[in-house]
Amino acid sequence: MKTPALSRALLGAFLLAAVVDLVSLLAGADLGHLVAKPLLLPLLAAYATTRGAPRLLVAALLLGWGGDVLLLSEADWAFLAGMGSFAVGHICYLALFGRSGHSPFLLAVYGVVLTGTVTALWSDLPAGLRVPVTGYSLLLTAMAYRSSSRGLVAGAGGALFLLSDTLIATGIADWPQPPVPDFWVMLTYIAAQYLLTVGVLGAESSAPDSEYGERRTTV
Repeated sequence: MKTPALSRALLGAFLLAAVVDLVSLLAGADLGHLVAKPLLLPLLAAYATTRGAPRLLVAALLLGWGGDVLLLSEADWAFLAGMGSFAVGHICYLALFGRSGHSPFLLAVYGVVLTGTVTALWSDLPAGLRVPVTGYSLLLTAMAYRSSSRGLVAGAGGALFLLSDTLIATGIADWPQPPVPDFWVMLTYIAAQYLLTVGVLGAESSAPDSEYGERRTTV
């Protein structure tokens, strides 16, 4: 059952948490980031739930929350566990997006981006992270490509997710970074998850009733 007032309140809370997080990063206020970041995805998942979101979308968002929390730690095991949580989230997105509506041109573009990025980063990544990062990059790129099946908004979200994680990878490889790199990582990440969410919700609401019913029962 959809509850518009609650939906608006949860979306407003998500946007407020996003602003607090981004301003905290710009200001170097670590406490603000530590408080705001773990709130982002649960609020977005709750908003999606009140909008009748598919279960796979909610699962992907909550797995992203798990990754967010784990990546607050600087321990190596937490980084790998966080990457694993995001990877399972991408699998949920892939299952949700299905196999239809893909462009061969877009497939070629993402293939070139994946190959070029992994090749360029390989020698600069720590030896123990090369294979995990490559596997994760393949899964993330597949998700970004297939997100376009849900329309332009979701496709933009997938592309921004790829950009955000590429920024993280360049930081791990010790490449030159823009000023306040964590701000740009979080800005693109927050936008990615939001656009993926509203893109999926928009595609679900615009689907014919019979198709929508079938899709809802399969996810």
